[in-house]
Amino acid sequence: MAAVSTSEQRLIAGRYRVRGLIGQGAMGVVWSAYDEHLRRPVAVKEVRRQPGVTDAEAAELRERTLREARAIAVLAHPNVVTLHDVVSDGDEPFVVMEYVQAPSLAQLLRLNGACTDVQAAVIGSAVAAGLLAAHAAGITHRDVKPGNVLVGTDGTVKLTDFGIARNVSERTLTRSGVMLGSPAYISPEVVSGGRVTPAADLWGLGATLFAAVDGRAPYDPDAPVLETLHRVVDGEVPVPEHDGPLRAVITGLMVKDPEARMSLQEVRELLHPLLPAPGRSVFADLKTSAEDAATVVTRPAPAPEPAPEPPGETSAPLALAPGPLPFAPAVRTRGAVAAAVLTLVAALLFAGGAAGGFALARVVGGEPVLPRATTTTVPVPDSPVTELVVRSADASTLAGEQGGAFSVPVPEDWVKFVEQRTPETLPNSTRVHWVAPTGTAELVVERFPEYTAKHTIEDYLSYLASRVPAYRPVGETPLDDGGLRLTYRTVESFPNAPGGPAPDLTRVTFADVQPRGADLWVVSLTVPIEQEDSARSGLFADVVAGFQVGSA
Repeated sequence: MAAVSTSEQRLIAGRYRVRGLIGQGAMGVVWSAYDEHLRRPVAVKEVRRQPGVTDAEAAELRERTLREARAIAVLAHPNVVTLHDVVSDGDEPFVVMEYVQAPSLAQLLRLNGACTDVQAAVIGSAVAAGLLAAHAAGITHRDVKPGNVLVGTDGTVKLTDFGIARNVSERTLTRSGVMLGSPAYISPEVVSGGRVTPAADLWGLGATLFAAVDGRAPYDPDAPVLETLHRVVDGEVPVPEHDGPLRAVITGLMVKDPEARMSLQEVRELLHPLLPAPGRSVFADLKTSAEDAATVVTRPAPAPEPAPEPPGETSAPLALAPGPLPFAPAVRTRGAVAAAVLTLVAALLFAGGAAGGFALARVVGGEPVLPRATTTTVPVPDSPVTELVVRSADASTLAGEQGGAFSVPVPEDWVKFVEQRTPETLPNSTRVHWVAPTGTAELVVERFPEYTAKHTIEDYLSYLASRVPAYRPVGETPLDDGGLRLTYRTVESFPNAPGGPAPDLTRVTFADVQPRGADLWVVSLTVPIEQEDSARSGLFADVVAGFQVGSA
């Protein structure tokens, strides 16, 4: 945790003295602080105002944040991280939460491997108890996963990330659409845009226990997002390899029909005989690492071909983007031509290969998750680009690296979302995406903090070659600033599409790879192969000419 100098120890709302930085991302900052009234440590989340938000929108979001945070504060349970207070300071909202010094279950799995049956039973019973209290209060979590379960060596288990900050980012980044959690743990009804009920948390609990007993997620976090979403909705439900007493609980929870899932009370009854004697901690000997608190921690499910183990999901004791507020009505699409918007923020990470980006793009553009099967190839005409506007954004990371502000010209009607990645061979990065309403084109600004001291542009190119599907470089041009202008083509295949294999999709990407001080910035535009010439000389040229690092 980064220390704060005496001059920087601000007092928030006349009560909470900031002591240090826990982490930050594009949506906000989490501070450790001291409550000078009650004399206890707390965690304070500062919700950032996103670039481009008007004063009127900011005021509306601020009031909504305060109102809904106070509503969720009624939830008090020993297995849920407590929301203590919501305050305004300088017209900005701050969320004060219980300070928990404990690693996530995801981190423990990464460091120690699968849990024992007793350990998994303790975790499952505690999370079920916390969810029972939440559901009784009318609250649905919607993002139950190992990264949101904190496990202390003393046996404390707490469910976190019911939170507030994502509510603000949701209104900032989207006008309508759906909010998805981590694909490896998300329920089928959420993926398919159905009505979200507390039963979605039952699937998440089952998937979390699956990871606990098998040491890996039920779905491969390293697979393209498109494939994962298809498997969740249309594939067979996975069964844990570990044939222990928790298998019946897991299979009872991971049922596609929400109404047929095992109840939380039944979960607790089945797990009760496995629980240790009172006062005995079964986690005392586990390895923990504060340095790894924000790293990926779940191991991927087996794939047909071996692949490097990915981080899977980012987790931290205090996440920057808590789960979506449960009180708002489910968001529904507004017709076949309306864009369904998918937002990825902070700890909601769609980790996976570069192919996943256009799976998201199809969802953002209102297209089916999988392309429609066809036997003919129809050329894609050059898409008209609306007027370019300069957008300001922030590519900060969860680890708290500074210097992430930038601005870039973007087509006015393209939709923004944010993704944080944890590559195995490169530093963690933040990607800010803008996607065309059609879902056929995507502009990405990616920042790798503290990159140049240990890595080169060649390392980045090697990473592309190993991770991008059917990667084929077609041109490289050195830039005056020591960077590289790169052109490459990709091919995405969909052998498991409903109704039989779908046609391959071929696209071209133009990218400027730019070292800037200690960081590496990559500005890229991906379009259908039919638009290669016009995009290179038109939109891409305008984008890189107007790209600037630093605050406007």
